[in-house]
Amino acid sequence: MANVVVVGSQWGDEGKGKIVDWLSERADVVVRYQGGHNAGHTLVIGGVSYKLSLLPSGLVRGKFSVIGNGVVVDPHHFVAEIEKLGSQGISITPDVLRVAENAPLILSLHRELDALREDSNSGLKIGTTRRGIGPAYEDKVGRRAIRVCDLAEPDTLLAKIERLLSHHNPLRRGMGAAEVDAQAIYEELLAVADKMLPFIDRVWDVLDERRKKGERILFEGAQGALLDNDHGTYPFVTSSNTVAGQAAPGSGLGPTAVDYVLGITKAYTTRVGEGPFPTEQDNEVGQFLGERGKEFGVVTGRKRRCGWFDAVIVRQTVRTSGIHGIALTKLDVLDGLDEIKVCVGYELDGARIDYLPASMGAQSRVKPIYESLEGWKDTTAGARSWADLPAQAVKYVRHIEELIGAPVALLSTSPEREDTILVQDPFQD
Repeated sequence: MANVVVVGSQWGDEGKGKIVDWLSERADVVVRYQGGHNAGHTLVIGGVSYKLSLLPSGLVRGKFSVIGNGVVVDPHHFVAEIEKLGSQGISITPDVLRVAENAPLILSLHRELDALREDSNSGLKIGTTRRGIGPAYEDKVGRRAIRVCDLAEPDTLLAKIERLLSHHNPLRRGMGAAEVDAQAIYEELLAVADKMLPFIDRVWDVLDERRKKGERILFEGAQGALLDNDHGTYPFVTSSNTVAGQAAPGSGLGPTAVDYVLGITKAYTTRVGEGPFPTEQDNEVGQFLGERGKEFGVVTGRKRRCGWFDAVIVRQTVRTSGIHGIALTKLDVLDGLDEIKVCVGYELDGARIDYLPASMGAQSRVKPIYESLEGWKDTTAGARSWADLPAQAVKYVRHIEELIGAPVALLSTSPEREDTILVQDPFQD
């Protein structure tokens, strides 16, 4: 039985929540391995919507779940999200959830720094969620982060906070913000420590033991591969690695633990925030896709930018994440269009290229080269077999497979988990 990594193949918001929920029925363990509470999942189960942004999606199904060391954890949000699920009848206890002891914490000063930078009149606006994700990762690589395990050592916590503030307070002074008091941060953390401590564990050890028992592990990625700090549209990216390879270091398991990579891929393209978007349609087509697809951010509520399917970026993600197969989502949003366009290449300074350049300047200058396909009038919504799909819809899916160099393993035709066509079970790879 395979262990599966789920990764977004575009800029996030591809519908990972539903697919992870669908796969979690076949998994024994669900692991979050990067990001923080800046990336939301919406699960629709029995007509009830569950909105998750930090906790692994498998918890809603009662699956043993893990927040890995590659995640940055806001302890107050952690407690609040558990309480929110509790109010919806989902009880979260240490029996079903563990948090890596070496995961970095997001503090209030990280959120404030995030906002100060975004509101600044100078510098580059990234369009972050202002959740403090980037500043928390900066402290991690700067070796000054407060980590989950530090909550268990209150006697030395204040000294660690003071060391952290020796970096942050000069930054704040330079931005015209008041300095932060170490005691205030200390009390901020002690207020949630008792609620979080029962969940802390050596996650690498827990996962290794479960893997040796033959349990199937589902690694749940957040955001999308084009937001990867190395392989995305830098600098308009997140502060972590979002490609599939991060599942190993972000959980404490070696790369041999990964058997199958499933790329969640929307049948068109969306993006939230700033940055290049070659196939964006700032017109009636984009409005149609946004309204039909209900394209608003789970975490921020921001309207998503919408455009045609870009085979160039997905083909590139297939390679940088080692994707074996894709789960194609939201095909039904394209129902009723007379013509559907697909980007098959770019023009850059008069030359045709088949990749997304690394430099910000070149990314802003690429122009999409389109192929046009005939649309379909019959609905694909709720289809559960290939026979239920219009012929032109099948043609569209097959053409996408050819363009990106990866087969469709799953096809999602509505937000409901049952409306899924299984072509290849990733756990049976």
